[in-house]
Amino acid sequence: MRVKVIEGKCAGHARCAAVAPEIYKLNDDGFLETPEIIVPAGLEKQAVRGARACPERAIEVLDEGG
Repeated sequence: MRVKVIEGKCAGHARCAAVAPEIYKLNDDGFLETPEIIVPAGLEKQAVRGARACPERAIEVLDEGG
C-alpha cells in the first residue's frame, strides 16, 4: 500500500501525524516530508485512519497496483 499527498491541498493541520505518527512524518513547517509514502506491512489501518483524519482530504490511499 502507498499513500500520496495531493500537491497544494495540505494545509498543515497535522492530524494525519497525530493519528499515525509512525507513517506520517512532518517537516519543520508542519507539512508531510515526502509526497508519497510506502506503508510498512501491518500499518495499513493506521495509514487509512491518518488519511481520513485530514480535513483537506489531501492524502490519497493507493493499493500496491497504484
